Amino acid sequence: MIDKNTSSRQGEAVSRQSPAVSRWRQAGGRKPIPPKLYRIGEVVEYSGMSRQTIHNYTIMGLLPETQWTQGGHRLYDQSVFGRLDRIARLKAQRKSMQYIREFFVRFDSRK
Repeated sequence: MIDKNTSSRQGEAVSRQSPAVSRWRQAGGRKPIPPKLYRIGEVVEYSGMSRQTIHNYTIMGLLPETQWTQGGHRLYDQSVFGRLDRIARLKAQRKSMQYIREFFVRFDSRK
């Protein structure tokens, strides 16, 4: 029987990851982030940040909503997780919220 995780060249190991494992590793060991639109509760679950923090960042314009449900719930796309990571890194560098807001205005204008 042939092992799917080895190559035919002298038993050399081949790295084959599922997309879910790859996303899990990219998330630093947190829950893997499936690609889709996310409600705020899911953003809280996957990011580890509080609901109030996500809400505040949205109101400040740091996190754009992609859509709204018929019931009025905000939906975010997967880019929200990269933005949250960037916000956390800027805050760790002791940058002000005004600086962070201006950073995203400049970043978004380049798209």
